[in-house]
Amino acid sequence: MNFNLELNLLEKRELWIKGIKLEGVDLREIARMVAKVLGLKEDEVLVVDVRSDLVVLDVLRKTIKAEDIVGKEEDILNELRKIKGITLSPDASIHSEGVLGLISLHKEEAQQLLASLKEISKEVVEKISRRVLVFSTGLELKLGMIKDTNFEIIKEFLSKQGYIVEYGGILEDDEEFIAGTIRRALDRGYGLIIITGGTGAEDKDRTIEGLIKVDPTAARECIVKFKKGMGRHVKECVEIGVGQVGITLIVALPGPTDEVKEALEPLLDGLKRNLSKKLLAMTIAEKLRKRLLEKMHSSWRHVL
Repeated sequence: MNFNLELNLLEKRELWIKGIKLEGVDLREIARMVAKVLGLKEDEVLVVDVRSDLVVLDVLRKTIKAEDIVGKEEDILNELRKIKGITLSPDASIHSEGVLGLISLHKEEAQQLLASLKEISKEVVEKISRRVLVFSTGLELKLGMIKDTNFEIIKEFLSKQGYIVEYGGILEDDEEFIAGTIRRALDRGYGLIIITGGTGAEDKDRTIEGLIKVDPTAARECIVKFKKGMGRHVKECVEIGVGQVGITLIVALPGPTDEVKEALEPLLDGLKRNLSKKLLAMTIAEKLRKRLLEKMHSSWRHVL
């Protein structure tokens, strides 16, 4: 699982360039150059103050990748020297009171720090990737009308594979509620979030809609299709969904326990192979479709 360490700037977003003289310089050119060196968009850096030997810039974002700022002082100063109308003193430097201060590290120190950060990041990602949060959906579960057997099956299966599985509770059949709950769970550090139920074709089934609000590019795959508008079916199919936010996969499965159980093997295989969300959704859906066909054939044999 790939992971780029993002550093929170903690509202300390100013860069002070000291020992700089300007003559007829377009301040936008300075901002564009700094943005380019730091791997940012042009409109994410702005010159906010200019004095006799000082230029102050503001980085207009909350986080930045560690490798994009650590030890970049020399690169920025070298690029500044290329801009017509800029003169730098021999002791010119870049200063920040926050995380951006890592810019001023010497190259050797920067390389050592990045190596340490990458090792720590690897360990953190590995721990997060083994944490699983499971949600159920359905009014009948919330009212205690039926027993939720999905969590125990998921926990037993994934625990044997070294995962730490927690229960997140029962979600309301409301896409805004589902989306909000997923977003809060993302902040708590899980590698996998599983939601069972609410993926059907009825109006009350809102899990996929909630997932799409969190990840608009989530993969969706039909398991069985219906004629829209027939009976209680207001949607065309029962489906599954696989989304991803950062390093967290979000998997929405049908509610029936036998289908959840059937989906676990391809889910685990996809995690081991680091499949894309599209391929993972296709793999799980194919297994569930095959299972459904087997059940249908079995029913026909009994009838005949």
